Amino acid sequence: MRKTFLILVPLVLSGCSWGIKLDDGARNVRTAWNGDVGSCREQGKVTVSVMSRVGPVDRNDLKVRDELEVMARNEAAKMGADTVKPLGEPSDGSQEWGAYTCGNRAVAPARAGNPPPPPANTTPQGGFETVPLKN
Repeated sequence: MRKTFLILVPLVLSGCSWGIKLDDGARNVRTAWNGDVGSCREQGKVTVSVMSRVGPVDRNDLKVRDELEVMARNEAAKMGADTVKPLGEPSDGSQEWGAYTCGNRAVAPARAGNPPPPPANTTPQGGFETVPLKN
């Protein structure tokens, strides 16, 4: 019985985030960690929550925070917002976020078969060049 318990606990804990994925529409929603949303229009507030404990075991704080951000971005995309900002620290797996429309991240969808246009400024800064990831 004890061996079964020791095997099942890690399996249960590892499966906690399988269903939390970033939606396609939320890929264009940025997170304003610096809180700079002064030139943005507020769309509303979103409260998201995940399990922060599984039985007597606390989940990894970084994983919980990551899942809360993903869920907030998903909800903001549904509201038509393009930016989210945390309005406080997570508490017991729950966190409140502000959803904003800033307009500075508007991305036109690329047509099938055509690559997106290059960014306006392609000059490498500091000797490093940034390359967008493929979908």
